[in-house]
Amino acid sequence: MKYASARPLADPETAARTLVEIASGIQPVQDGRVFIELINVPFLKQGGTGEQFSAAVALAQERGWLELHESGTYVRLRRQT
Repeated sequence: MKYASARPLADPETAARTLVEIASGIQPVQDGRVFIELINVPFLKQGGTGEQFSAAVALAQERGWLELHESGTYVRLRRQT
């Protein structure tokens, strides 16, 4: 008998890739900025949690996939070469 449901974004790598995929699908505002709440809501709707979102942002930042502004209000996707 299985009591817990599968957590689709429990793996930080998967969560970070999902986060970047969501961010790349959003029309950026001034200077390529994507407001964090426009990424957070779809991430949570896909089954993620707040902790998973934070871990995904940290990993994506570490890998150089996105840049989080010091205020935490927006991210900017980094161009891949």
